[in-house]
Amino acid sequence: MKLSCTKENLAQGLSITSHVSTKNMNLPILNNVLIRADAGGLKLISTNLEIAITCSIRAKVEQQGEYTVPSKLFYDFVNLLPNEPVDIDLHDDGLFISCASAKTTLKGMDASEFPLVPPVQAKESYEVPVASLAKGLSRTLFATATNESRPELTGLLLSIHHPSAGVGTLTLAATDSYRLAEYVLAIKTTHNEPREVIVPSRTLSELSRILSVFKDDVEAPESVSLELSDNQAVFRYGSVELISRTIDGNYPDYRQIIPTEFKTDVFVDRSETIQAIKSASLFAKNGLFDVQVNMDPAQKMVQLSAQDATRGENSVSVKSDEATGEINSMVLNYRYLLDGLQAAGTQGVQVQMIDAMNPCVIRPTGEGDKYQYIVMPIRQ
Repeated sequence: MKLSCTKENLAQGLSITSHVSTKNMNLPILNNVLIRADAGGLKLISTNLEIAITCSIRAKVEQQGEYTVPSKLFYDFVNLLPNEPVDIDLHDDGLFISCASAKTTLKGMDASEFPLVPPVQAKESYEVPVASLAKGLSRTLFATATNESRPELTGLLLSIHHPSAGVGTLTLAATDSYRLAEYVLAIKTTHNEPREVIVPSRTLSELSRILSVFKDDVEAPESVSLELSDNQAVFRYGSVELISRTIDGNYPDYRQIIPTEFKTDVFVDRSETIQAIKSASLFAKNGLFDVQVNMDPAQKMVQLSAQDATRGENSVSVKSDEATGEINSMVLNYRYLLDGLQAAGTQGVQVQMIDAMNPCVIRPTGEGDKYQYIVMPIRQ
């Protein structure tokens, strides 16, 4: 194997692929990135057996071949190189790398030991706008469960619904059973059948990270291609291919818990409300993270308070721009409340409530039904 490429392209490719490599005592090869030079250029491939990432890089290939080297070491070394062409040559004693005056040999392992990443036989494909997908992932991923006792909740539910003249909707939903985040976006599809699939949150966190790497690239595509098979999902974006297993199991019918009628409805400034919650939370009980939310539509006021026997108490009021309904109150986990408000993104948010025993709903103003966040109350 012998090739040359730019340091910038190589560093970017390694930043995308090296993140998936894991320290695995039983399979040391999983710590490595597979470097493959062929007629199509240079490919960097990494996997942890659940996710596989391939990144194609423009390169001048003089001699085809493949080899694996420790991905983090390779990435760290390339980042320290000057911004000059990088020459890579496979010798008997390892991978020889030279760039300007920098020269090194990386010891690795034979490519034949690297796990095979077979191509996915996709049954359906969809075109998803990058900007909408990136926003949807940032607004939902944090609500997935971290506890493996219910594996289906550790992933994000992707629901694809009937298209109209080639346009359908993709709904991203995440819940850990204490709160729920849902985001709906338009996609291009030629399939008429609805489809639901649960994709691991780790996969979608990697996808989100990959999209952020290309965020300022003017040549980056405007859409991500999503392909689905029976038990795998493939995301293709420009020079990157991300393959992941999907999670078996039935996702809970979360739509049953989303209220449709409310007794109290207020509109507040998001930043001001976040500040008030942070202030009140200083006096929340350890482990309970409780903040009392009182709404008074007649006074156009939302009061946030907390008290702790050892530290004292605090109460902060936020003026509501618009409010309807009756006086209402509930106790919420302030961390969950902050997550939803921070994800909302808009200057104003709508907060809706039934009573202290039912979920509270938060929606960004001016976005219609694109995003909603539901928090279960702490029952006294």
